[in-house]
Amino acid sequence: MPWALSTAVFVIIWWVLLFAILPFGVRSQHEAESMVPGTDPGAPIRHRLGMKLLVNTGISIILWGVANWAYVTYYLQP
Repeated sequence: MPWALSTAVFVIIWWVLLFAILPFGVRSQHEAESMVPGTDPGAPIRHRLGMKLLVNTGISIILWGVANWAYVTYYLQP
C-alpha cells in the first residue's frame, strides 16, 4: 500500500473509531449524584481520555493491519 494511502486509511479508521469509543465508561455527575457547583449535570466525573486514546490507537492499528492485508492480497483493489 502506498504510504499516502496507508496514512489516510489509518487516520480515517482512527477518527471514526475515536467517536465510537468516547462514550464508553462515562458517568455523569447527575448519575453519580456528586454535583460540583457551577458545572453542567451531564459533565463527566472522570473522562479517562488518555486510556481511551491508547485503546483507540491499538484497535486502529489492528484494523489498519486487516485493511492493509486485504489491499496487499487483492481483496480490495484500488
